[in-house]
Amino acid sequence: MNHLDKVAVLIPCYNESRTIEKVVTDFKRALPEASVYVYDNNSTDNTGALAEKAGAIVRTEPLQGKGNVVRRMFREIDALCYIMIDGDDTYPAEAARALADEVLFHQADMVVGDRLSSTYFSQNKRPFHNFGNTLVRFSINRLFKTKIRDIMTGYRAFSYEFVKTFPVLSKGFEIETEMSIHAVDKNMVIKNVVIDYRDRPLGSVSKLNTFSDGFKVLKTILRLYRDYRPLSFFGLVSLFLAALSGLFFLPVFGEYLATGLVPRYPTLIVCGFCAIAALLTLFSGVILQTLIRKNRQDFEFRLMEAHERRRQLVHRCTNSQSK
Repeated sequence: MNHLDKVAVLIPCYNESRTIEKVVTDFKRALPEASVYVYDNNSTDNTGALAEKAGAIVRTEPLQGKGNVVRRMFREIDALCYIMIDGDDTYPAEAARALADEVLFHQADMVVGDRLSSTYFSQNKRPFHNFGNTLVRFSINRLFKTKIRDIMTGYRAFSYEFVKTFPVLSKGFEIETEMSIHAVDKNMVIKNVVIDYRDRPLGSVSKLNTFSDGFKVLKTILRLYRDYRPLSFFGLVSLFLAALSGLFFLPVFGEYLATGLVPRYPTLIVCGFCAIAALLTLFSGVILQTLIRKNRQDFEFRLMEAHERRRQLVHRCTNSQSK
């Protein structure tokens, strides 16, 4: 697309008729220079019509799931700064300027709207959500050695380079986890901005299922750890298999030292298979880690290409405005 927004506010929506007008109005007031896009994901109420009435640019995504909506938004819109926000009116539009400035003036690639350091635990009335957010934050920061303060927040800002090089693989609410790990793994500049959080207004219902979506997120963390840190992942599996092999081998070896006999051949065979499996697993991790390193090199070229496309878009838009 030839059109380049300075700031694009992206709002994925599914049945948010109670709040979408206020969200669009608040963001148009907070960022008057921004284009506000609402992507209607098969709503059965009049979310799209209300968003359009409030002044948003309304588009649709037929494939259900937040990840599918994010894929289409990132593909279709060109902007110097993207702000993604949920349509449930739980995040303050007043914080949008601070998030956008980190991208526009301080070279941030992803800015995280940090709820967990402010009002989230007092405002959110779902204790399992509180526990889940804490668990996910701890898991990601421990496994990937980072300091992102809120992994599951729906309030983020992105650079053009992040958006155009981010491969969306998740279909649902796991998308936030995927974004965070991608930014960490690709050594992008991540900033945290503390924001206030308010619980959903009366009558607005969360689309997030605490248990089923929570398990999907944890499964995604494990999958991404395997994909992004294969040597560590398969090294741990190899260590477990090696320990199991040693556990089987010790009594057989002890009996051999005492009697000079090996009467438990089945145990010895299992021990051998575990040892072989440990070696194969370790070498699999080494090979995959080499491929990951090559993939990171290729990503740097894609990043440079995205940066060049952004520069060309800015130049083209500047020329068209001067004519």
